[in-house]
Formats: sequence, C-alpha cells, structure tokens
Amino acid sequence: MEINIAVIPGDGIGPEITEATEQILKRVCEIYGHVLNITHVKACSSSIEETGEPLPKESLKKCLQADAVLLGNTGLEKYKNEPLTKRPEYALLKLRKKLGVTTNLRPVRLYPALMELSPLNKNALSGGLDYLFVRDIAGGVLCSEQVKGKGVHGPEAYEYEYYNQKIVEETAGFAFELAKARKGKVVSLDKANVLGSSRLWRKTVTEIGKEYPEVELTHEYIDSAALKLIRMPWYYDVILTSNLFGDIISDEGTGLTGTAGLFGSAELAASGKGLYTPNQLHYPDESVIGQQKVSPVGMIMALALMLRCTFHLEQEAAAIEKAVEKVLEQKFITEDMYYKGAKKVKTQEFGFNVACIMKM
Repeated sequence: MEINIAVIPGDGIGPEITEATEQILKRVCEIYGHVLNITHVKACSSSIEETGEPLPKESLKKCLQADAVLLGNTGLEKYKNEPLTKRPEYALLKLRKKLGVTTNLRPVRLYPALMELSPLNKNALSGGLDYLFVRDIAGGVLCSEQVKGKGVHGPEAYEYEYYNQKIVEETAGFAFELAKARKGKVVSLDKANVLGSSRLWRKTVTEIGKEYPEVELTHEYIDSAALKLIRMPWYYDVILTSNLFGDIISDEGTGLTGTAGLFGSAELAASGKGLYTPNQLHYPDESVIGQQKVSPVGMIMALALMLRCTFHLEQEAAAIEKAVEKVLEQKFITEDMYYKGAKKVKTQEFGFNVACIMKM
C-alpha cells in the first residue's frame, strides 16, 4: 500500500515528538512492505516567521493532496495575545474546515505500568479504564459566531448552540460502527432535560441506534456522566458527545489516567481523510523546548490512529500500540512522565526503543 501523508512538525516540542514518531512510521513500512511518501509542510510558527501566515495557500494545498495530515504540537506563548488568525493554532482550525472533518476520536486507556500516576484510587481502577470519546466537531457552540454588544448591564457576549439531523447522524454513525469492534456499548451524553439542541441530539442518536441492534445504547446527562466517570470509569466504552460537552469531558477522561500527554486524537471526514494530532499541550513551558524531555507517546498514538482509521491497517496500528506498552512496561519514560524507579530517556530515544521492539 502507498501511504501518502503530509507532516506538519508544529511548534515548541512539536518537531521533537514528530521526529520520534516518523522513525516508527518508517519502520512500520519496512516491516509490512508499504510505500511511504511524506510531504513535510511548513505551517504554524515557522510559517508565521517567514510569511506572516500560519497556513499559507501552498501549505494548505499540500495537505489537501495528502490522504492524511499528521500535525505536531501547536501554539507558543509568544503568540498568545495575537489575533486568532495570526496564532500558530489557527493552522489547525483552518485545516479542520478545509478537510471537512466532522468527528473527533480520542481513545483513552490506563497503562498498567503507569497506574500509580492516576489520581483515582485502586477501587475505582479495579475494573480498568479503556474508553473512546466520539465527539462532534461540525456543530455546537464551538462552531458558532460570537456576538458582542452592549446591553443595559454593560458589554455582553454570547454564542448559540446549533445542530441539525445530518450533523448528529454522521458522528453517531462513527460511534456505532466503532462500538461494533469494541464492547458493543454506546453511551450518548446530552442535556436533554433543559436544551432543545440536546433533545434533537437524543432523538437522532436513538434513531441511528435502531440500525445497530447489536450495540447497546444508553443516554446520560453530561453532568451525571462527569461524576460517574470518576466513580466508575470501568463502566464506559464508547462515549458519544456533542462538541462543547466532548471538549470538556474528554479532557477529564485523559486526566483520570494521570498521563494526559500519552493519547492521540483523530479528526475524521466522511471522505476518509483525517487530521491526526497528539493530545495538545498548547503553551508548554519554554524551558523544555528542544531539550528532548517530553514524551512522544501522544504523537505515536496519533500515528496508530492514522494507520487504523484512514489506511485501515489494523495490524500495523496494533503493533505500534503493543510496542509502546512494552517500552512502558520496561519502565522507560521521558522526564515529563518520570516516576520513582523509572529509567529516564530522551524523546528520540523513546521513539527508537519503540521502533526496536517492533523488529522482534
């Protein structure tokens, strides 16, 4: 198979974790006989410095010509107060729109070797922790225009929550299809007791659920689920959410592992194209940039998602995930994830160790 991808190293620690990940991708292609075509794209801060734009037309063109885009960390403190269109992370927002992505996948699992880093007690973790957030990113509050004005009580601002049947159907379809290959359970989160948009969400998800009799569907309110996720994390498998609710609860989900930086994210379009990133650390401590101190696992997991979701290479994706777990079992870890008794390694060395295990 030909694997044609665009790679944007990104900002700050982005180039470090991207370089570590690329060596693993090259090794996968060697082992499984794939033809790898990587187009390195200049975007984010490096592009701003040269052209003043986070994602110039030529860079966007290269991304659209690829089958998938692998994007490293985005955002730097020095741009934090600039207008949105002049900040590095605007490249990510523009890519989302131009690629037509509609659904975000964020798998979260507890690595046994890192269980002690979780803030949850052993009782809560007794049943394990392995769930998949499936979040709409085409509708909702986060995709609406902000309205500002001045009212009788001074300046005011508001957004609106918008959903239609098609938007909900597309993300729900992803959730049910993915659930078939997991435990066959989907929990849909909403606030249907007070929000009209949530009532439309619940009704539409229920209708899609009828097309998947082999998948068990339940509905929960977002606030109740946020509490239940802490008390009974083992209960959940596929968690289907709207844009704003998913943005919040997926961060809670990764935080419960104590290792939020070890997870990847996929943003998928109906066409099959995807945008793949690590769990973002938008404004990292600048003292770690270029020091090879940050774990590349989130980026590596984004690579596994890319192989699984865009190229349908399940065996290759699973091989990467197993190799990462073996390295963690051997207690190799970067400085940002260090714990007593672990063996501290550099970012690049961690990636090299994963690639070496894949040779076995």
